[in-house]
Amino acid sequence: MTETPAEEVATLDEGDVAADYIEEFLDICDLDGDIDIESAGGRTQISVTASSDSNLRVLSNPEAVAALQELTRLAVQVRTGEFSRLILDVGGSREVRQQELSELVDAAVAALDAGAVRFPLEPMSSYERKIVHDLAGERGLTSESEGEGRDRHTVLSRA
Repeated sequence: MTETPAEEVATLDEGDVAADYIEEFLDICDLDGDIDIESAGGRTQISVTASSDSNLRVLSNPEAVAALQELTRLAVQVRTGEFSRLILDVGGSREVRQQELSELVDAAVAALDAGAVRFPLEPMSSYERKIVHDLAGERGLTSESEGEGRDRHTVLSRA
């Protein structure tokens, strides 16, 4: 499905607002980083990268990235009046989290092979649940999201 011109403009505006916010945040914190804006699957993706000797690594902790992502989403929402589902990656933090989620799904496979009927995971964001659903499907598992709000989590089982 292709975006309409209006949706493309909205996506670009969201990315520009987010990039401006993050750039200002990095300046305040005296952190180095280059910002890239992409759009995929109807979501704006912001990546902050830097050389290996950069001080940006202090911000690439998954909890710090999640907090900055929420703050950035709020800043975009205030500026655009639209709900934001942007995804933020700082120093490769998304790749690290995807590897962690892959290991969780592997643990579920082992537990289910050992006789478990269900394998509930901890609550996580909709983006992370989507990754888990995809990984579970690749490994021949069934996945369902359960719970509400911050308690929403994925439960894995055999197909």
